[in-house]
Amino acid sequence: MRLKIAQVGEPVLRQAARPLAAEEIASDEFQKLIDDMRETMQDAPGVGLAAPQVGLSVQLAVIEDREEYLKDIPADQLRERERQAVAFHVIINPKIVVASDTQAEFFEGCLSLAGFSAIVPRACSVRVECLDGRGQPKIIGATGWYARILQHEIDHLQGNLYIDRMQRRTFTSLDNWNRFYKSKPIRAVADALR
Repeated sequence: MRLKIAQVGEPVLRQAARPLAAEEIASDEFQKLIDDMRETMQDAPGVGLAAPQVGLSVQLAVIEDREEYLKDIPADQLRERERQAVAFHVIINPKIVVASDTQAEFFEGCLSLAGFSAIVPRACSVRVECLDGRGQPKIIGATGWYARILQHEIDHLQGNLYIDRMQRRTFTSLDNWNRFYKSKPIRAVADALR
C-alpha cells in the first residue's frame, strides 16, 4: 500500500523519533509497514524513506539506490559522487558511531520537500550501528553517496531536514536545478553560488 508522504511543516518531521522495541519489530504489522514504506519509496521514486516521512515517529528507515536510477547519470558524475547501486535494506534505531572529518558537498533533495534541492555538506564516510528489518544487530560502513543517504535518513529520525544543513544560497527548485546546474561540476556550482 502506498503511504502519504508528509511535507515540510508537518510537526512529525521535526520530532525526534522513538526507538523501537524487539517485540514491535517482530510483529506482522511492523513487517507490513516495512513493505508499505518500500513500495512508497520506489513509487515516489526515492533512495530512502524514514518513518516520520509517512507520519510515524519511530526510528525506522528503508534505503535502496536502484541500478535503474543510475543509468541516466553520466559516468563522470557517478564517479564524482562515489555513487553506485545499493540493495534494499532496513535500518532501525540507527546511530552514526564514526563519521569522517572529510566532507563532500552535493545537491540533495527530499521526498518531504517535493520540488526543491540544495547543496548539503556531508561526511564522506560513516559507520552506523543499527538493527536490520528482523531486529538483528548490524554494522554498516558506507562511503560516498551511500554515506550521504544514511546521514540524510538518520537526520529524519532526529527531527532534522537537509534544509537545516544546506548551503542556504544554493536552495533551488528542481526545475532550475535541471536548467542551470544539473550538468555542471559541483565545485563550479558551489563556488558560483556562495
